[in-house]
Amino acid sequence: MSNVIWSNVIWGIDPGKGGGIAVSVYGSITEYHKYPKTIDELRELMKTIQDKWNGKPVAYLEQVHAFPTDGRSSAFKFGTNYGVWQGFLGALDIECNLVSPQVWMKPLGLSKDKKLRKNEIKAMAQKIVDDQKDEPKINKKVTLNTSDAILINVYGWQQERIKRANNE
Repeated sequence: MSNVIWSNVIWGIDPGKGGGIAVSVYGSITEYHKYPKTIDELRELMKTIQDKWNGKPVAYLEQVHAFPTDGRSSAFKFGTNYGVWQGFLGALDIECNLVSPQVWMKPLGLSKDKKLRKNEIKAMAQKIVDDQKDEPKINKKVTLNTSDAILINVYGWQQERIKRANNE
């Protein structure tokens, strides 16, 4: 038996300005939020989420990079957001697991067309939220801002279950 620690509180994070965070407890999505407008609002949101749920959370942060077609300014802002998430996770002493989009998306069989893929992800995330039987029931519409975070969270929960199974 190894000393691997698994968590029952998962944070799935899409770090772009058009992204967000989704929280699950024991695999049930409990809340999700789009990226706040300011760094101060992000800090407060993360502290509030951390204080709300028992257990040590584990974060699954989408490992992103700028594309050659991105302008210098937008690439810099994108990288800054990614770094801000990593910094706050470190400051809050939350384990951060980086996961590339290719890894968490591959098993989903998504379209190669970006617009179609985004809509497929949104529909999948909404179905996950709608199909939950556990309390608290979320009556909240999934948006393009929160859908990736929800599916990253589901991926993270699966990884934590694998850790637990391998540790038993």
